[in-house]
Amino acid sequence: MAPVDNPPGAREGGRDATAAALLPLLGGAGNLTSVTNCMTRLRVTVLDPSAVRRAELRALPGVLGVVEDGPALQIVLGPGAVAKVAPELARHLEPVTAQALAERGAAIRAGHKARNATPVKRFLRRIAQIFVPLIPALIGCGVVAGLAGLLANLHRLPALAAALTACASGFMSLIAVFVGCNTAKEFGGTPVLGGAVAAVIVFPGVERVSVFGERLSPGQGGVLGALAAALLAAHVERWCRARVPEALDVLLTPTVTVLVAGLATLYGLMYAAGAAAGAIGGFTDRLLANGGAAAGFVLGGLFLPLVMLGLHQALIPVHATLIEQQGHTVLLPILAMAGAGQVGAALAVYARLPRNGSVRRTVRSALPAALLGIGEPLIYGVSLPLGRPFVTACAGGAFGGGFVGLLGQLGDPVGSTAIGPSGWALFPLLSGSHGLIRAVAVYGAGLLIGYAAGFVLTYAFGLSRASLRELNAERGTPGA
Repeated sequence: MAPVDNPPGAREGGRDATAAALLPLLGGAGNLTSVTNCMTRLRVTVLDPSAVRRAELRALPGVLGVVEDGPALQIVLGPGAVAKVAPELARHLEPVTAQALAERGAAIRAGHKARNATPVKRFLRRIAQIFVPLIPALIGCGVVAGLAGLLANLHRLPALAAALTACASGFMSLIAVFVGCNTAKEFGGTPVLGGAVAAVIVFPGVERVSVFGERLSPGQGGVLGALAAALLAAHVERWCRARVPEALDVLLTPTVTVLVAGLATLYGLMYAAGAAAGAIGGFTDRLLANGGAAAGFVLGGLFLPLVMLGLHQALIPVHATLIEQQGHTVLLPILAMAGAGQVGAALAVYARLPRNGSVRRTVRSALPAALLGIGEPLIYGVSLPLGRPFVTACAGGAFGGGFVGLLGQLGDPVGSTAIGPSGWALFPLLSGSHGLIRAVAVYGAGLLIGYAAGFVLTYAFGLSRASLRELNAERGTPGA
């Protein structure tokens, strides 16, 4: 790879150096229109995708993978690193004139319109953008809730347990407001107006309102209701902005937005969203009770492709709804088995390629993150490039998911009190109908089955004879 010149002021080996190294490979500051990040990925939108030096970008130390989606790039850096690099890279954003955007963007849109115009794809991406910023709080509150539950079960320090419960429950009691703010922001409205309308859902006084002969209850509809309410508020606000005279806009637009969207929330959205949330919870319960093994097998086997495409975050509203209703989501421990299959597949690749030092080093460097549920490094660095190991990794996850689903079907469901972590990192967040120890045992056994199935299937079928001959040619230090 050609050497990359760092701009002045880049600090060697630090986050500035990583951001500075990425900048020219992305076409320079003038080619960037946005820089955001999720748990593991740096999400960058560029004006001209042809200016991106893809080969050098993938070869850059610290870059674990690159996913392209037209002018949008997802650069996998891993947890921690991405949170430090994103703001440093964002500092280099330059203002782009409307004329420059029009001239350079017209050609780009023409070439990528068909691929990126899928309504479902755009919608899922926007839903993910609403919930991803909430994940750190969900994780933190979930861990604190687990500690509070542990103290309560052990009958120790009741005063501290109550305090921890308050710390964990505050955010969850108002999560609808945060969802409303993010929804309005994502769909072109004012965040505080989206939050104000969503706050109607959690206001205790709604119990005095009757709809279809039934009294509403605070929190009815949960995050789904908040999402719908804030989405409506954003549309009403944009409609008002386009029609209300500027002199009256500051008074009329927020009033009409809160009034129209608020009343629609009370007399329709809360009831409908509550029914939808109840259907999600009921469907999940029936799924585990009647077809847990089959459902777990399918979910565990299909989750890695969703992670590869970045679509797994579309499940966040479902997880959040289940946590609101039941205190945990039973889907996450099943889906986490996909990571176990990936780990087993990577270990089999390591064992089958004793003379390929490069692949073995990649496996060793990515394995710790994979054990903690961060699967992208192994996906993009090992299994997906090799082809068959990705399929056998999915199969390993299917067996692990099938086991956890079967135990749920037999009366031992395992849930997670928060979303975000996976793998070993999910242990502190587990809960179950028969106590924490049983939940840990079921989940741990599922991981072991996923590891074993992924390893055996990959060892036996993951690499063809031709691939073994090619990949086991002398490359690097044997066994390195």
